[in-house]
Amino acid sequence: MANVAALDHSEDETHDIGGVAGKRLKSFLDRVERLEEEKKALADDIKDIYAEAKGVGFDPKIMRKLVRLQKMETEKRREEEELLELYKAAIGME
Repeated sequence: MANVAALDHSEDETHDIGGVAGKRLKSFLDRVERLEEEKKALADDIKDIYAEAKGVGFDPKIMRKLVRLQKMETEKRREEEELLELYKAAIGME
């Protein structure tokens, strides 16, 4: 069995241990890390767009709802709107 304390854990060196292909695993991890960085950058860009829209008078909260509704299929959106109206009527919120 390998002496774990003796293993060099530098970034450039990988090992195949216990059936785990070190280089392949490192490749997957690197790809995920790059995508996470891209996702963060995109989230920051989206945040900036909402801030810009707010600066000219639009309500970002309502805009987010519209984005969510636009992604929905028409039938699903109608069903949700009908249920919302039904529930509002049931609690006297009209």
